[in-house]
Amino acid sequence: MDYKYIEQLLDRYFSAETTVQEEQILRTFFAQGDEEMPQELKQYAPLFAAFNDDAVLGDDFDKRILDMLPAETVALQPKQVKARTISIAERLRPLFSAAAMVAILLTVGNAINQSMRPDTTWMDADEYASMMVDSQEPAVAYDQVSDSLTLAKDNILTSIPTDSLLGSNVD
Repeated sequence: MDYKYIEQLLDRYFSAETTVQEEQILRTFFAQGDEEMPQELKQYAPLFAAFNDDAVLGDDFDKRILDMLPAETVALQPKQVKARTISIAERLRPLFSAAAMVAILLTVGNAINQSMRPDTTWMDADEYASMMVDSQEPAVAYDQVSDSLTLAKDNILTSIPTDSLLGSNVD
């Protein structure tokens, strides 16, 4: 008998290229246990014979396996735990903590950054409000600027240092 087709099917089987029907052909071939089968094909018979056993584990399979284990191992088995519902607030609590930490770090970082600037001058709300110019009334803005410039000119004239060599004000 020519076994080349079976050998081709075996090559394709071990390359994972066979179809279900071709695998069924291999199972049927090795299940018949032909005495004339060459020795190199007989070595594959136990592999396909294992597939032919339609043994069912049975309902008591778990109990049989647990009976084979030592008592200490069975005692270490996890106990059944009841499910617990978790609210959305509980799920998001770690995110709230992380967001609070980020806010604190940003606030502290901003405060440190502002305090390290040498050119930063702090003013209160009254000073800031007095500096604001009403854009609706240009005449009022002009008067405020004029008054500020006049005041600055008067302050500059009174603060001119005396000439150290002459000992008098320079006019």
